[in-house]
Amino acid sequence: MSLNKESAFLVKAYAEPIVIKINGRASYLNCAPVSDFFARMIENGKKSFVIDFQECQTMDSTFLGIIAGLALDLRKMQPPGSVSLCRLSKRNLELVRNLGLHRIINVGSEEFPMVFGNPDEKLNPVKRKEIDNAKMILKAHENLVEIEDTNKSKFQDVIDFLKNQVKPE
Repeated sequence: MSLNKESAFLVKAYAEPIVIKINGRASYLNCAPVSDFFARMIENGKKSFVIDFQECQTMDSTFLGIIAGLALDLRKMQPPGSVSLCRLSKRNLELVRNLGLHRIINVGSEEFPMVFGNPDEKLNPVKRKEIDNAKMILKAHENLVEIEDTNKSKFQDVIDFLKNQVKPE
């Protein structure tokens, strides 16, 4: 995939499971629509998600924290829901494992055997207030700490900084 190609999140929202395909980069700069999409789907009772990383160039801790939050929310459902990450590159798989997501999410780096068809809806960028972005990024990093204690030392400075950003004056 070309590094110049625009990043996009494509979804198949009416499939079972819900399919999300990441094209390009997934980071704090562009993941608000994914966070909102997950919240809407859970609100609508959806419980099964597959996230396809075949075209994902890079991702950051905020994006992984949003996925961790999805998994944590799905675990609270009765019966619990599930998240599967598929077709991760070696580097992306390393990031997932380094942060402990493989402990709460189904993870596969090899070729994914299931065929879901192409996701047909593109999630549009979301314009948020700075405070709302800070809250989303804070929650994502708190999710990472919740799933893996060792993440606290990795993200404590970020969490402290963001808590100061979002606290009421």
